[in-house]
Amino acid sequence: MKTFGLLLTSPWRRSAVVALAGALPVPAFPAPGLWWWAFLALVPWILLVRSAPTGRRAVYDGWSGGFGFMLAMHLWLLPFLHVFTLVIAALLGALWGPWGWLVRRFLAGAPARGRAVAALVVLPSGWLAVELVRGWEGFGGPWGVLGASQWQVEPALRLASVGGVWLLSFLVVAVNVAVAVLVAVPAHRVPAVAGLVATAAAACTAWVWSPRPEVTGQARIAVVQPGVVQGPERRFDREEQLTRRLAGQDVDLIVWGESGVGYDLDDRPDLARRLAELSRATGAGILVNVDARRSDRPGIYKSSILVGPDGATGNRYDKMRLVPFGEYVPARSLLGWATSVGKAAGEDRRRGGGQVVMDVGAGLRIGPMVCFETAFPDMSRHLAADGADVLVAQSSTSTFQRSWAPAQHASLGALRAAETGRPFVHATLTGVSAVYDASGRRLGPALGTDASTVAVREVPLTGGTTPYVRFGDWPAHAALLVLAAVFLAEGARTVRTRRNAPPPPAPPARTVHASPARPAR
Repeated sequence: MKTFGLLLTSPWRRSAVVALAGALPVPAFPAPGLWWWAFLALVPWILLVRSAPTGRRAVYDGWSGGFGFMLAMHLWLLPFLHVFTLVIAALLGALWGPWGWLVRRFLAGAPARGRAVAALVVLPSGWLAVELVRGWEGFGGPWGVLGASQWQVEPALRLASVGGVWLLSFLVVAVNVAVAVLVAVPAHRVPAVAGLVATAAAACTAWVWSPRPEVTGQARIAVVQPGVVQGPERRFDREEQLTRRLAGQDVDLIVWGESGVGYDLDDRPDLARRLAELSRATGAGILVNVDARRSDRPGIYKSSILVGPDGATGNRYDKMRLVPFGEYVPARSLLGWATSVGKAAGEDRRRGGGQVVMDVGAGLRIGPMVCFETAFPDMSRHLAADGADVLVAQSSTSTFQRSWAPAQHASLGALRAAETGRPFVHATLTGVSAVYDASGRRLGPALGTDASTVAVREVPLTGGTTPYVRFGDWPAHAALLVLAAVFLAEGARTVRTRRNAPPPPAPPARTVHASPARPAR
């Protein structure tokens, strides 16, 4: 223990240890999926930050831990962005600097009981503020939000229907803070245990009282996953071959993955005819995703297009939120050098103008999203509010086949389904593809990254509105109010301290010595 203390006396070694502590929550996410670990993983980081000798050092500890968390969460980007992955992790990690200051402010030394109780609310609020800021598309979007680690826990999914993934993040951090108080400040066991009991009570209340989606019908939806196929022509041929297997299976909708069609359908009428013929053969509309330069306007778009027996139906959605560096380079004039050190986008994709709800027929309405957009809770919430019966995501993580990214991406569908009370279809080119009911439970097995097949799922359709759809991101708004109150209180305390401080002592009077008279010359 003494050796460990000596290790922390070196600023650089301390930063390295804190960065390792910051990386600890990552195994709670898929593919390891150790969801229970999320409720303990922040404790070492919190204990290290509270031991910081100064507020400035606490800020550095927050930054170092954030760097470790971001690097570990995006480690699968390292072979593609190379050194720029470290730059991104360092920039995003800085967002945890103020959180580190809050940890020390409320838990350093032997905090008073009131301060320890306040920490159970303030520190989760600070964490939530960080997730909100980095959840902006330009900062990479809300990938790796801590609450998303609970995607397979049924009580957590019930909580998500009340307050979204933000409520889950808040409660996970609150449990970690309570455990840290139990470990480091035994005198405050009562408020720490009370915080744990309150979290359990919130989960039980949501389990019992939150409204459950009411089943109103059923749809048969097919997912086409071609697997790893090189070249757009060969990929289209494989998707066509798989889709023909659905003839006679009475499906209502067929979904292809992201970039399943590599050509603009207006430029390739032969492909448009083949898709229309597939729709006639299967008796279902086909939702394809076109990744190509458009003929009717400049630029490359990723577009979800619904094709029926007579061709394209006019239902089209152009992807709005693009993957930083993968589909566009933020501030290209400044960061364009990323294309020379990794596989960043050589040309920026264009953005769509708004979300779309498509009428598939027979009263079925779907809300399409493309890949990265499933990480944004507000997009699925707006589609549900606009009348979508099923949320459909078209994705491709083929670049990251051997990483944790495909499983983590697929898990987001469970959260989006639970938040909105609408079933969620996640169709990919190369896996992982999965379908979830309106409560976030997976329907049938997922299609792994080694599969090249089709899957048909009986999807229960639901009605009603979840509290999260009705009230939105209220946990995030409440967290910001808590932080505003904290900083106002801190400002008032600083002003009061300065007013009550005794005046500085007067400087001693200076004695003036007369210089001796100079003799006359």
